[in-house]
Amino acid sequence: FPSHDIHIIANDLLVNDWEIKIDAECTRIIAKRQPAASDLRLILTIIRAISDLERIGDEAERIAKVALESFSSAQQDLLVNLENMGRHVAQMLHDVLDAFARMDVEAALAVYKEDKKVDREYEAITRQLMTYMMEDPRSIPKIMNVLWNALGLSLSVSLLPAICG
Repeated sequence: FPSHDIHIIANDLLVNDWEIKIDAECTRIIAKRQPAASDLRLILTIIRAISDLERIGDEAERIAKVALESFSSAQQDLLVNLENMGRHVAQMLHDVLDAFARMDVEAALAVYKEDKKVDREYEAITRQLMTYMMEDPRSIPKIMNVLWNALGLSLSVSLLPAICG
């Protein structure tokens, strides 16, 4: 997946640029149109959401950089659980953005309930990585990067409920 990882890293700058442009447009709408209370709440939710999405993009970039590192075959086995967790978080992000676009409270609530599953995945990955580091102390620096990525995924999930306001 190296080309996919390089694509993620390159797109981080694009995501940062979109955050600035959307924020500026929201500010312009507030200043020029003076939206009513419900519209203002929506605009403020969008401003918060784009900031959270940019942070999630930063985490994705960091994960992609670690994925480009070379790992031994034993260490690559450790990455499988992280990849599964990443897929789960990516699906949750897709679902929460879809719920927001459709203003679907039930779908947003379903994503919120998935948070506990990601917490369990994170705990399992942490235990697995700690065990591996105890067995092979030379691997600690590289495995700590993987552990930080697992934490980043877990923290990204905690940002998802705010996206739906």
